[in-house]
Amino acid sequence: MPELPEVEALAQDLSGRLDGRAITKVHVAQFSALKTYDPPLSAIEGTLVDGVTRHGKFLDIEASGLHLVFHLARAGWVRWRDEVPALPPKPSPKSTLAIRVVLSPGPEDPDDLESSPGLDVTEAGTKKSLACYLVRDPMEVPGIARLGPDPLVKAFTRDVLGEILTREGRKQLKGVLRHQGTIAGIGNAYSDEILHAARMSPFKAANSLTDDELTTLYDALRGTLEDAVERSRGLAASELKAEKKSHLAVHGRTGKACPVCGDVVREVSFADSSLQYCATCQTGGKPLADRRMSKLLK
Repeated sequence: MPELPEVEALAQDLSGRLDGRAITKVHVAQFSALKTYDPPLSAIEGTLVDGVTRHGKFLDIEASGLHLVFHLARAGWVRWRDEVPALPPKPSPKSTLAIRVVLSPGPEDPDDLESSPGLDVTEAGTKKSLACYLVRDPMEVPGIARLGPDPLVKAFTRDVLGEILTREGRKQLKGVLRHQGTIAGIGNAYSDEILHAARMSPFKAANSLTDDELTTLYDALRGTLEDAVERSRGLAASELKAEKKSHLAVHGRTGKACPVCGDVVREVSFADSSLQYCATCQTGGKPLADRRMSKLLK
């Protein structure tokens, strides 16, 4: 699932690509992806792109006062195309294409009327969760309106994190970090990575941290996300997934060696997701039990 660093990099990449371009057409190939009807998608056609920003894991293309917002869900992505087909895409349950945004030629080629670059917003897999919204204000998107603070803004201080953890009480750190209404943008992968960097159990109670542990967790959170954003800076959208995967220490690495201590990376599975951790680095050497089978070890 694309998380804060990848969506931030996508926004930066698309900002450069869309600068000076107009949105000429928006095609819907998967009707379940479109979540709004007022204004209609036709309202954004012919508008000039003003910028591309991010709200948590939401990607926001602003054009002439309208906002074309995407949530890429678990298996969504945005692919740049130098030229899109002339014919509109046909809806098909077998296709990964959800939304196609057709653009005008760039300012460097204003007279090139033959080519039509664009964006293909795709979603792999059979479970379709990708969402597209056209709104006048990003806060009209329910998921954006419910977002917690962004962990990369200056206002997100150690004290702010401490207040959040105190408020969340006995909730487990893993769940607190990835809940979008609590902290925006962190998902399953980076919550694993942050907790590994902080050397903390995913199931440690949020309000149980000492002052030193709070500082450690805050530094790990900011450092992990900032490093990922910096590594992704300047990369094209097509390179971001590989960049992310190549720098993960524990997430998605079950059975492999921890890069810090060499212990095997372990996994706890849930109904529709899993987490990865290093017992030596994070739980005092004690493996965490699968919640489906028994109570988690603390």
